[in-house]
Amino acid sequence: MISKNTIDKVFETARVEEVIGEFVQLKKSGSSFKGLSPFSEERTPSFMVSPVKGIWKDFSTGKGGNTISFLMEHEHYTYPEAIKWLARKYNIEIEETEQTDAQKHQNDERENMFVVSEYAKEYFHNVLLEDNEGKAIGLSYFKERGFTDATIKKFQLGYSLNEWHAFTDEAENKGYAIKYLESTGLTIVKENPKNPSQPRKFDRFKGRVLFPIHSMSGRVLGFGGRILTNDKKAAKYLNSPESDIYHKSKILYGLFHAKQQIAREDNCFLVEGYTDVISFHQAGIENVVASSGTALTPDQIRLVNRLTKNITILFDGDAAGIRASLRGIDLILEQGMNVKVMTFPDGDDPDSFSKKVSPEELKTYLAENSQDFIKFKVSLLLEEAQSDPVKKAGLIREIVTSISKIPDNIQQEVYLQECSRIMDISESVLFSALAQLNSKEDNNASKSGHSQGQPMMAAVKDDKPRVKINEIRKYEFLIIKILLLYGNLEVDFIDLVEDEEKSRPNRKVTKKEEFTNTVSNEIYLSLQDDEIEFTDPVFKDIYFDIIHQMNQKQPVSINQFVNHPDPAISGIVTDVLMDDDKYTLSNWAAKEVIVKPKEKSLSKHVLDTIYNLRRVLIVEKIKEIAEGDWKDEDRLEKMELIMNYTKLKILISDRLYRVV
Repeated sequence: MISKNTIDKVFETARVEEVIGEFVQLKKSGSSFKGLSPFSEERTPSFMVSPVKGIWKDFSTGKGGNTISFLMEHEHYTYPEAIKWLARKYNIEIEETEQTDAQKHQNDERENMFVVSEYAKEYFHNVLLEDNEGKAIGLSYFKERGFTDATIKKFQLGYSLNEWHAFTDEAENKGYAIKYLESTGLTIVKENPKNPSQPRKFDRFKGRVLFPIHSMSGRVLGFGGRILTNDKKAAKYLNSPESDIYHKSKILYGLFHAKQQIAREDNCFLVEGYTDVISFHQAGIENVVASSGTALTPDQIRLVNRLTKNITILFDGDAAGIRASLRGIDLILEQGMNVKVMTFPDGDDPDSFSKKVSPEELKTYLAENSQDFIKFKVSLLLEEAQSDPVKKAGLIREIVTSISKIPDNIQQEVYLQECSRIMDISESVLFSALAQLNSKEDNNASKSGHSQGQPMMAAVKDDKPRVKINEIRKYEFLIIKILLLYGNLEVDFIDLVEDEEKSRPNRKVTKKEEFTNTVSNEIYLSLQDDEIEFTDPVFKDIYFDIIHQMNQKQPVSINQFVNHPDPAISGIVTDVLMDDDKYTLSNWAAKEVIVKPKEKSLSKHVLDTIYNLRRVLIVEKIKEIAEGDWKDEDRLEKMELIMNYTKLKILISDRLYRVV
């Protein structure tokens, strides 16, 4: 059995467009890719790949899923074989083991840490907005930084009271175990020599404004806290300590909020701090992430590489800091990415500069002042070398070393030609230096796994019966789609309720009642009231998983369904997520066909779908009764049932504005 750790690494590392690109010629189409179906003969592309969603969809055959399901469909691999193929491709060590009770316990521990972190985020955010101290100190600080209410809410900024254990006491009162408050680093626990049975507990982020740090899927992993006093003994910024869920070197601040825009813009701006990211977002530039003050790591670069090949590093003009950060450029080049670099004038950083200029001026400045890494590196290092030939030779070697990191030979040659022109040195000398470096790399490289070959796989037949598309399945699919795409949203609903008219007691009138509810809760309550169960077993499994998340007060998580080991579930979720992408293939906008977004009338869309499901179920029930065995003794009872169901169908149809 392949360990969960290996599977997680595969899903985190594998890029769907990169894997599929080895088998299908893909062309960019907006934030997605399209190509000819590998499963059918066609001349017009109907095959879509979405890097942001991490999925693919073949509209000609109806197939779809993630990278694993593609390999299973195209190469006829089993699930473990697909995992192993990807692990070899990305040089991931495969751990195979039976899951012990201890491992199962560890998974539960991690989940409890996520729950505690989510609670802490909500608590600190509420303190910032509702508590007198939070508003006077924390909120005032963010307002002074120029952050709007919408920005504060978007990034869920918070404040920890300047008391030793205010948060810890509140969390324990709410039932959160001190064990997980300590393991997440939210609470510091120390021995109490005077009373060993009563350890001392302290809030780690006491008196700090807080920046929640999210995973790529949006789960809270940890926090960054900034102190607002001039206490020289305390660190200005304090992060959550390393834990089972928080690894600083594998996280980029803001990636959760930026990932879609990075894919759309096909570029990622890399800055240093939390406020740099937030200020850029407020200025309308959302494809930005921060390394949070740490040196850039390969794991962080791979996160960006999943979304784009282009990265622009924004420096704040501090020469010493820039010089120390040049190593990060080489790491990016090693990943086969394209690097541009830019500095701000007069010692500004991204945060301060974005506040001095308008959003339009900021976008123009970024577009006009970013330069290729080689020009930037030469201009920076030439100042140090000046007329010293030894230093200049060292500079050239350093630049050639950077170029040697680029995996593409054509790009290497182009950069060497550019270096030759700028540094006024012959290309042959540069190519010779590059050859020497590459020779050393080859000698030191570890043995490649390519010689192992790929397993010969027999085709796996799909013996599962095809489910006939019918109206019930159509509306069950729509409900699953609504839950996945909009389940976490709060919406204003209007319900129609029959009541007696006061002046005429025997006369019924229809009244409108307005109420607010989350989409997932409204669907759950509506289906529960009517005791409706899904007829499709896969839809039923997905529905119960979603409702379980909802009942646990967790947001609906799409990623766990996309990467589900059951291909039937991941396939259905892919159908849901890629359903609207068929409009991209049809190019309806060019044909002046306007597709109205569902968000504009979400409450009506939700209620209409529920009513329609009720309607078709009633029609099926009437048909079932009518076609059943009719005995004389229960004929009247069956006729009455049909009449009652027909009245109910008419009532529902009226609400749908249908003519029956």
